[in-house]
Amino acid sequence: MKSVLIANRGEIACRIVRACRDLGLRSVAVYSDADRNALHVELADEAVRIGPPPARQSYLNADAILEAARATGAMAIHPGYGFLSESSAFARRVVEAGLLFVGPTHTIIAEMGDKGRARARADDAGVPVLPGSGRLSQDIGVDLLCRRGAGVGFPLLVKATGGGGGIGMRRVDTEADLPAAVERAREQAARSFSDDGVYLEHFVAAARHVEVQVFGIAPGRAVAFPERDCSVQRRFQKVIEESPAVNLPDGVSRGLRSAAARLAERVGYLGAGTVEFIVDAATGGFYFLEMNTRIQVEHPVTEMVTGLDLVALQLRQTAGEDLSAAIPNAPQAVGHAIEARIYAEAPDRGFLPTPGRLARLDLPASEGGLRIDIGVRAGDEITPFYDPMIAKVIAWGSDRDTARRRLDAALAATCIDGVGCNLAFLRSVLAHEEFRAGTTTTDFVSRQGTALLAAPLANVR
Repeated sequence: MKSVLIANRGEIACRIVRACRDLGLRSVAVYSDADRNALHVELADEAVRIGPPPARQSYLNADAILEAARATGAMAIHPGYGFLSESSAFARRVVEAGLLFVGPTHTIIAEMGDKGRARARADDAGVPVLPGSGRLSQDIGVDLLCRRGAGVGFPLLVKATGGGGGIGMRRVDTEADLPAAVERAREQAARSFSDDGVYLEHFVAAARHVEVQVFGIAPGRAVAFPERDCSVQRRFQKVIEESPAVNLPDGVSRGLRSAAARLAERVGYLGAGTVEFIVDAATGGFYFLEMNTRIQVEHPVTEMVTGLDLVALQLRQTAGEDLSAAIPNAPQAVGHAIEARIYAEAPDRGFLPTPGRLARLDLPASEGGLRIDIGVRAGDEITPFYDPMIAKVIAWGSDRDTARRRLDAALAATCIDGVGCNLAFLRSVLAHEEFRAGTTTTDFVSRQGTALLAAPLANVR
């Protein structure tokens, strides 16, 4: 394998370009008209236009991407995250075109990407699952739907069977609100995933969102990495992630890693993936949430505490290398890492995106326990067509508070003009007593929103 086409854009495309360069691989970028001058286009060895700005006509256009691979002689395709990364149909087409797909097989993507089927596989593997309904039929009547909801137990979540990132997810507290929530979730799922399938799952009110990075080295052999806590979320989307998780009851960390590895081995998983769990903050019980069959946005915190390059490992495995000696059987965390996602958004207006031109973008250097993953430069446009992430700032420390302080100092040194952003909000989260104590749950932002928005920057240390 000598060349890799990156079927993505922005920060993750730049990240993959760097990994290709480190391994001596030629990188091929693709871009829409909105991204013709983007950073990932500049960094790659070659770049190919694939369509107009709308994602469905460019980054989701499998025909254009495969044609770009053929025209440039690329031997493999790395999908990054988002877009086509969890499309089993795309993974199958890549292989049928005689190319290598950086990720698991299309059959595994299809099975674990369907949340209902994934729940069943987790249950078969002895991994605890929350009460759920299974996929709801299109013609289910209101009476039967309400009986299903009562059987699952309120509060509950209506969830899309495909996709991720909180899209198509709605909390429902009463039976009366269930039919409308199901209808809205179906509509959103159909728009986002071309699949309007939904199901019901019991909602744990005081919950932590903890996930485990896995890497399938060979069929039936998977390694589980130190867990990541992703409980700081807004609208079911992660904002701050860290590794390892703190204040887990005795044995829970070990149980999470064992369950994640067992599930990955049971399904014959190969490559990088993440098994996500809900941890009941009151009891310490944990339950399978979903499996993401791709690299995660928050993978840098795992890299920072283990010293392993997950993207490089993906590429090495795809090239046919045996990774048995490259990945320890039980990687351990050294120190602590915390990641903050800087978005062009307005926290005081419900985190609405704030597209525009980045008139100024000053970030600290990636050194001294600090890492900056970025896909834009000063002068670039944050467009309404794609995710409004500006950068990820990751800080490592010998202990959690050192990492927290280092991350806050980096955010304090960051200057952004031209678009609204969430810098002040992120620093308020880091300063909050609940975060400092390591006791945040997934409702933290909704509970503390007013205080987080009002906290003055001078208090954030």
